[in-house]
Amino acid sequence: MNYISFFSLLLFVLISVGFFTLLERKVLSYMQCRKGSNKLGFLGLLQPFSDGMKLFMSEQFFPMNSNYMIYMVCPVFSMVQSLFIWVIFPYYVNCLEMNLGLLFFLCCSSLGIYGLMICGWSSNSIYSMLGCIRSISQAISYEVSLALILLCFFLLLDSYSFMSFYNFHFSVWLILVSMPLFICWLSCCMAESNRTPFDFSEGESELVSGFNVEYGGGGLALLFISEYSSIIFISMITCVVLLGSDLCSLLFYIKLVFMCFLFVSVRATLPRFRYDKLMYLAWKCYLPLSLNFILFFIFLKILCFYHFFL
Repeated sequence: MNYISFFSLLLFVLISVGFFTLLERKVLSYMQCRKGSNKLGFLGLLQPFSDGMKLFMSEQFFPMNSNYMIYMVCPVFSMVQSLFIWVIFPYYVNCLEMNLGLLFFLCCSSLGIYGLMICGWSSNSIYSMLGCIRSISQAISYEVSLALILLCFFLLLDSYSFMSFYNFHFSVWLILVSMPLFICWLSCCMAESNRTPFDFSEGESELVSGFNVEYGGGGLALLFISEYSSIIFISMITCVVLLGSDLCSLLFYIKLVFMCFLFVSVRATLPRFRYDKLMYLAWKCYLPLSLNFILFFIFLKILCFYHFFL
C-alpha cells in the first residue's frame, strides 16, 4: 500500500504540473486581453501533453565545454528532489508518517539549492554561472525568513507534524490571527521558487534565461517539472498551515488552486524588483519581522500555559 500510495501521488503531482502550466498560460492570456492555448483538444486541455511530448522528443544538444555527466544528471536530481518532498503530504494513508515533518521539509527544500548550483556550474557558461549565483544568494536569503515564519506556527501548536494542523483548524484558521505574517510568507515563497517579481535568475535583459540557459529538450522539461511541482507543494503547505487542512474536503483543493492562481496573477501584474532592494527586503525587513513574531508566539504560548495551569 505504501508503494501504491507513493506512485499514485507522484502520478497526480506530474499531471498537476502539466495542467498548472495550462492554467498559467490561460490566466496570463486573459489578463493581457487575448486567448490562451485553445486549439489542441476541448478548450486546449490537451496542450500540456503536447508540450511535454514536444520537449521530450526534441533533439538533445550538449555544449562542448560543459562537464558532460554532471550536466546531464543535474536536471534529474532537481526533479527527484522536488518530487521526493511530497512524501510528507499530510494524508491519513501517506507513505511516510513522521512527527518531524517540519525538519524534513526544511532539509529537503534546502537541497534544491544544490540543483541550481550544479546546473549553473556544469554548463561552463558565464551567463548560466551568473544566474546560478543570483539564484543561490536569493534562495539562501529568503530560506532563513521562510523557516522562521513556519516555525512560528509550529511553536504555537507545540508539534513538528503537519497532521497536527488538521485538528487545530476545526476551531480557527491561522490566517485570521496572522495576516501580516501571511503576506511575508507569500512573498518569501515567491522568492524561494524564483517567481516574479523575484525572478532575478531569469533576467531577460542581461542573462537571457539564468542558470538553465544551456538546457533544452528533456533537460529543460525536467527543470520546469521541478520548479512547478515546488510551487504546487508550497501552495499545499500554505493551505495546510494557514487556510485549514481538511484534506478530505473539496474546499481544500479549491484553496490550493486559488494559491496557484495567486502565483500566476502576481507574475502578470507586478514588475521585477531591483536586486539590491530584494536583498534589503530579505535581511532588513523580513528577518527582523519574523524574529519578532517568534518572540510574540513564544510569549503567547507561555501566556496560554500560565492561564491553563491557573
